[in-house]
Amino acid sequence: MKRAYAVAGSLLFLLIAPGSIAVWVPWMLSRWQMHPPLLNLSLFRLLGVTLIILGLPLLLDSFARFALEGLGTPAPIAPPTRLVVSGFYRYVRNPMYVGVVFLILGQALFLGSTPLLSYCAFIWAAFHIFVLIYEEPSLRQTFGQQYETFCTNVPRWIPRVTPWKGE
Repeated sequence: MKRAYAVAGSLLFLLIAPGSIAVWVPWMLSRWQMHPPLLNLSLFRLLGVTLIILGLPLLLDSFARFALEGLGTPAPIAPPTRLVVSGFYRYVRNPMYVGVVFLILGQALFLGSTPLLSYCAFIWAAFHIFVLIYEEPSLRQTFGQQYETFCTNVPRWIPRVTPWKGE
């Protein structure tokens, strides 16, 4: 896939998938209205803002790497032709999903929204099942030992403290 098509496809997929999951649905559930902080702890609001600030670069950097380095998109119909193991992928195998979960959880904590907390748990579970049933088997088939080495060294969900340096 040419880089320009990969960038355009990634931008379109960013708007459709994470845009719906992390922006539109949370807005539909909460109308972004503030409620009292969860457990009446204002610290949750600060944690929420922090997660949003962390989640957005995780998501955007991952999309950019798929297009520019992987020469593909995050969409299963136009996957990357090269395994992406740079940037945040040196810390965690699924920074896109982690970024989306951070964005939703951040909104839930900032707004004091229990429906968003429940939605966040549902989305994380859906991501986990998708990764186990479809994504990891597909990547093993496509990239073989290169992906196995990556899996051995980089955790699925909880980031490493230090970046993986590669093979």
